[in-house]
Amino acid sequence: MKKHSALLPGCMFALLTTLVFGRANAQEPLFDSSVKAMLVARQFTFTEGPAVDKKGNIFFTDQPNNKIWEYDVDGKLSVFMDSAGRSNGMYFDAKGNLVTCADEHDQLWSISPNRKITVLLKDYQGHLLNGPNDLWIAPGGGIYFTDPYFQRDYWERKAPDPAIPGEKLYYLAPGKHQAQLADTTVKKPNGIVGTPDGKYLYVADMGDWKTYRYNIAPNGSLTNKQLFAPEASDGMTIDERGNIYLTNNGVAIYNPAGQKIAHIDIPEKWTSNICFGGKDKKLLFITASEAVYTVRMHVRGIE
Repeated sequence: MKKHSALLPGCMFALLTTLVFGRANAQEPLFDSSVKAMLVARQFTFTEGPAVDKKGNIFFTDQPNNKIWEYDVDGKLSVFMDSAGRSNGMYFDAKGNLVTCADEHDQLWSISPNRKITVLLKDYQGHLLNGPNDLWIAPGGGIYFTDPYFQRDYWERKAPDPAIPGEKLYYLAPGKHQAQLADTTVKKPNGIVGTPDGKYLYVADMGDWKTYRYNIAPNGSLTNKQLFAPEASDGMTIDERGNIYLTNNGVAIYNPAGQKIAHIDIPEKWTSNICFGGKDKKLLFITASEAVYTVRMHVRGIE
């Protein structure tokens, strides 16, 4: 990965982001300050990986119970898949397939609408990955995914594969079956999201408790790594104004210049991940420990 010392000033980045996202209703609050997160259900063990399809239906995982759930646009909750590969982070590709970090065997899966499973990636140069955790799919179809090591009680192994030192960020190019390293300087990468124009990638590093922004080159490589926020995130999403939503202790919202502009309290011990969904893509859907929550927003998501 190339590294550059020059950083893009926050004000300049905000200006460039304005050109991409526009300034419609820029002064309108993101959400009503009097509104609290609404509990949808509390019947899970640990929720993760929310992803939204083109219709606005939201899919999320209950990883310890090995299930993928669907929360549809009418508010109905149902099981989409049992035996879901212990899927964690998920994202829909352009063809409507649900791509998941299936860390039961440390793989990337593609699940079709009729639930057919295709293994996209099963190892790195013949060696077992640490445990793919979260992913984002760029407009051209390339997949960026984080690979931290969190010991699972359903694994037989008790340590990382020594042939893969450290916990890295990877890139799987379209149509390829072998990933390449995207950043070896991260310590424990986790949450990840990119901009809809495919120019910028945000990655949280649990190892130093920070979130970084990268420029994405046409060939998928990353340059100009710079600090974006002084906190890490288990999962991330982005709205139409270019604001980035981080999850850990509730939801922290940062504008494109890296300034914290809002916080949403979630009454759970940990907030794991987040996405926009619903028919109008203005429903913020939050996975948090044993529960899932929603918040009505004045902005749309762009996933």
